[in-house]
Formats: sequence, C-alpha cells, structure tokens
Amino acid sequence: MTGMIKKCLKYWYFFLVGAFFVCAAAVYACFGEGSHIAVHDNLDLFIPQFQMMKNTGTFFAHHVDAPFLGGVSRDTLPSEWSLYTLLFVWLPPFTAYIAGYFVKVAVAVGSAWLLAKDWYGEDYRNYQGLTVLMGFAYGLLNLFPAFGIPFASIPLVIFLLRRIYKRPRLWLYIALFGYPFLSYFSYFGFFILAYLTVAVIWLGIRDRKLSLPLTGALFVLAAGYAVFEYRLFGIMLFGDTVTIRSTMVEADLSAKEILSQILDVWKNGMFHAESVHSHYILPVCMLYFLGRNFLYLREGKPRKILHDPFNLFMLIIVFNSVIYGIYNLGAFRGLVEKLLPPLKGFQFNRTVFFSPFLWYASFFLILQRLYKTGKRPLCFAAYFMALLAAGVVLLTPTRYNDLYATCREKAYEIVKGRYSDDLSYGEFYSSSLFEQIKEDIGYNGEWSAAYGIYPAVLEYNGIATLDGYLGFYPQEYKENFRRVIAPALERVEASRSYYDDWGARAYLYSGTDLSAVTATRTVHITDSDIYIDAEAFEELGGTYIFSRIELGNAREAGLTLVKSYASGESPYVIWLYKR
Repeated sequence: MTGMIKKCLKYWYFFLVGAFFVCAAAVYACFGEGSHIAVHDNLDLFIPQFQMMKNTGTFFAHHVDAPFLGGVSRDTLPSEWSLYTLLFVWLPPFTAYIAGYFVKVAVAVGSAWLLAKDWYGEDYRNYQGLTVLMGFAYGLLNLFPAFGIPFASIPLVIFLLRRIYKRPRLWLYIALFGYPFLSYFSYFGFFILAYLTVAVIWLGIRDRKLSLPLTGALFVLAAGYAVFEYRLFGIMLFGDTVTIRSTMVEADLSAKEILSQILDVWKNGMFHAESVHSHYILPVCMLYFLGRNFLYLREGKPRKILHDPFNLFMLIIVFNSVIYGIYNLGAFRGLVEKLLPPLKGFQFNRTVFFSPFLWYASFFLILQRLYKTGKRPLCFAAYFMALLAAGVVLLTPTRYNDLYATCREKAYEIVKGRYSDDLSYGEFYSSSLFEQIKEDIGYNGEWSAAYGIYPAVLEYNGIATLDGYLGFYPQEYKENFRRVIAPALERVEASRSYYDDWGARAYLYSGTDLSAVTATRTVHITDSDIYIDAEAFEELGGTYIFSRIELGNAREAGLTLVKSYASGESPYVIWLYKR
C-alpha cells in the first residue's frame, strides 16, 4: 500500500489530468443538452452539417446533395475520413461534440509526450511531469472546436518528421500517411507541407546534401491528405463550378491598420485561435527573451542567440503575425496570387493557427530550463507556473470555452433562480418543438427558410433550407438567393455589403436591423415586417418560412400564416408561414 501511495505521489500530474476528465465529464453528464455551447461558427455551422448527413445517411454517399442552400454537393462538407467527423457518425450529436473536446485534450497530452520524449532522449523522464502539464494546458485551449483535434495534433506531426529525419522506418511513414486523419488540409495541411518544404531546403543547405527521408516524407504526407480528403481535392483539381470565392472581397488596409493588426494578433491571437497567452504566457516569454539574450551577449556568446530554439519559436510567431497582417494588403495579396495562381481566394494568413502551439512550446522551454537547474525552489516554480497556465485557460471566458460558460450559466440559474438570456444547446435546437411542427403539417422535405432563428436550427431538425451558412457554394445560387432578399439588402447598406462582398451567410435579412437571427431568449429586432421577394422565393422551390417573429406584413409580403407553435421545453414561439 505504501508503495502504491508513493507511486501516486510520484505521478500526481497524471491523476490531476484524470481528475479533470472526471469532473468535466460529470458537468456535461449532469447538465446534458442543457449545457451552454458556443453558437458562432459552431452550432450554426458544423454541428448541423453533421446532423444533416446523419439524417440523410450521406456521410459516405457520393453524387448526392445536402438539403440546405437549395441543395449543395455533399463533397463541400467535411470528409468522412476524419476522426472528428466519425465521432458524429458513431455518436449522438451532443455526445459527439463533448467527446471531441476530450479527445482533443488527450491528443494534445499524448502528442506533447511523444515529442518531448524524442526531443530530450534519455533526459526525458526529468521533464515528464512538465510535459504532461503543458500538453494538458495546450489541449485545454478553447480553439475552433471543429478543428480542435488538428490543433492538438501539431506536436505529433513534428515528432514523426523528426524521427523520420533522424532514423527513418516504415512504420513512421505509415503513421505519417495516416496523420491527416487527425488534421485538416485547408487549415493546417497546406502549411505543414509548406513548412516541411522549407525544412528540406534549409537542411539540404546546412547538411550539404538533400535529406531523402524528409523528401519522401513530403510526398507521403501530401498523398495522405489527398486520400483522406479526396472530396476536397476532387473539387479543387477537377471541379469547374464557379463558387462564391470568386466574388469575395478581401480587405485592403492601410499600412497603419496592418501594423496594428500584426501587433494585435501577436498579442491576442484571433478568435478561432484564442491562446489566451497575453494574460500570462506572453509577459513571461518576453521577460525571458530579453534576459536570456542579454546574458548571451554579456557572456560573449552571440552565436547562441541564433541557435536557441526559443528564439526560433519567437521568430516564427512574429512571422505568422506578419503574414496575417499583410494578407490584408491588396498589393501583396495580388502578388502572391499572381505568382501562385492556385492561392487565389485561399486564406494563406492561416499561418497564425500555428502560433498557439509555438507560444506554449516556448513557455515549456522556459519551465524545462528552470527545472534543469536542479534547484528545488526553481523546480517547484516550474510546476506551479505550468499549473497556472492550465488554470488561466480554464478560467478565461473565451468564445469557445464551453465548460466555463456552462458552469457560469448554471451557477447564475441557481443563484438568481431564473434563466439567463443565453440559450443552452438543447434550447438552441429545440428538437421536440420542430418535431411537433413537422408532424402537425405532415412535413415531407419542402424547401423552407428561417427568419429570426438560424437556418442551422432547421437543418439540424431535418428541414431542408434554401438559406444556410457555407463558405464554398455555387456563385449562381448566391445570385439566385439574392433575388429573394434584395428588398432587405436595398434598405440596409451594411447587409448588402456583407452579403455581396462575402455571402457565406445566405440568410433572410432584416430590412431595418443588422441581423434578424438571435440565439437568446430575447428577440433583438426593432421591426416585425419582413422584406423579401416572395415570387423569387417560390421560384427557388420555397414553401415554408419558420419565423420567430410574428410578421406584421405577412399578407403584403405574399405569405399566409399557417399556425404559431410553442412548447414548454423551448424558448421559441415559431410562426409558420407558407407561400
């Protein structure tokens, strides 16, 4: 028994991570679909897409359309050969979403462990606790949920490439070929291949010979992405449909605005990659950067500045931030697109998605060097700083911190004795209410649209929509749908610009407010009239409009009220109109 206690104390960091999994799972098990999950680019985007594919049995289907945006190719939706996608194949949607969160954390810890073990060799066990805690902190980051696993797996691909460079083995190439199962080409794969190409060239110059193992790895990884994301590559290489990408208008900022953006993304990141480093990790890294390099100079060892991996990480972070900023310089973007035509419309500023890993890797190097001194106070300080990093992530209310939001909202309900204005997962989709409506009207796949609620709510509940949210669909459909919403766009210039210059959100717009959709109990709209071209709606095949607002001009707009629906389980009152 004594031996077991000593072992538990020795590996306390594993038990800490395990305790987090148990507690977080208990929170979600207790509240279930009453949990509060981020809506933006999440409940309004990927979750309904997965549910649509489950409802229609099209996860693995070919030559079929998904029932939104008037019917878009299933090939425009996420590949089925992705771990995150398969979670939604195997599990109910809410369970799959929560499982994705836990898998992300586990992948981050495991990937960090493998990379650190390879990096430090026999000395690894000295830093195992720090590795686990910093991998845990990195895994906790509330990044873009649909791509949380690709974020978390970045250390894994670095580990594989390092091993291949040093001692290539067949199993390493097989693992590298399968790595895209955890990744995503458009957000990560393209840049990993680009960085790998640079590494092959740089190492070739340094070693005065081409690294055949790494060159082979480049082709193996590219082939893996092509196989696992064959739908995407099929569209890119063989598709001839003109999409909304052709008319998207990118920003063209001034030099001052670009510099401000570079500094902002360096300091704060961006909302899909909120690494919360500015609160704690950035100031520590900056103090260390100044102090360590000052000592190099004072010791007469300036060459060490160039060979310190910490400085390399800092340099790459700056590079990522600069690329993110100057992407919005029209002249630079045009030059890149002219030299590399395939990049036209491609957001090559996504290099910034690698910065969260680099910030946490840099911070880990500081802690490892503190621990390496062997001085007990510094060793304790290293562990304390690692725990603090995880705590900062858990307690910072970022956009996608669902665990924090759920605990906060439930505490509010308990203390105040009433619901907050934000909707829970179950309330947002209100499945029982829409099943009631579908049963009442004998719904049989008629094309519909949403007003005052997100089209995602209808899509999730098996209702085909003419509206929807997707960053890649035919330009022709965008123009056809524009005829439906033209009366609203003509009244609000900001909405017209938003749709014409971007168009990924093909929604029914308000004719007075900037947005008609809401994910709150309170309906935030000042005008109950709807401004649409009902004939254009009918020509697209539209039949129903599910509105959260009782329309004041339904008759004039060419719509007939069918019935209003409400349920005690839902915050919505749905006014169903028919053309």
